[in-house]
Amino acid sequence: MNSSMIQLLVLAGVAIFLFIKLRSVLGTRDGFEKPPTPIDDARSRPKRDFEVIDGGPDRDIIDLVPDGSASAIALAAMKKAEPGFAVGTFLEGARGAYEMILMAFDRGELATIKPFLAPDVFETFSDAVAKREKDGLRIESTFIGLREMVLHEATFDTGSREADISVRFLGETTSLVRNTAGEIIEGSPTAVKKQRDIWTFSRRMGADDPNWLLSATGD
Repeated sequence: MNSSMIQLLVLAGVAIFLFIKLRSVLGTRDGFEKPPTPIDDARSRPKRDFEVIDGGPDRDIIDLVPDGSASAIALAAMKKAEPGFAVGTFLEGARGAYEMILMAFDRGELATIKPFLAPDVFETFSDAVAKREKDGLRIESTFIGLREMVLHEATFDTGSREADISVRFLGETTSLVRNTAGEIIEGSPTAVKKQRDIWTFSRRMGADDPNWLLSATGD
């Protein structure tokens, strides 16, 4: 028997040995076998990321004012009178209006903000700007940003559908005043000044005009 025949017999023996070992370890599978039945428990079922609670609290309101407070009740009434109204969206608009109105007043550019001011507020602003110009004073200011903005109070008249929302602002600006000679008589171009204001915005809910008017200012 030559060497190649011996090698062939050895390989055949090894193959038979491996087949027998695998059969003893893995077993056989004859015919149809029923697949394993899945375990039906809480761990095998998909989980929901959240639970929907019908009639639950309105986060658009209670995240801003205490639940059950007079302001919360007023805001809920505003939403009932105008379903598309959202308090969060209103505050975003109030943030932009604060900077726009404040800077326009300092520059004396009241015509650009007149559509956003109630008549008496516009008159007060106009008188202040006129006196400033008469005295030969000019304000130079830069709005840096808001440190705080809080919904201070909300009221709603169900009869007239008039809504008032007061917002407390804490802004940061740089501001200086120059006289007719261009000399700085007050303020600094680099010193940051804190500006505290409580502004009240008013609107009749359900009206075609979406703009809220600045109806009162204070601190």
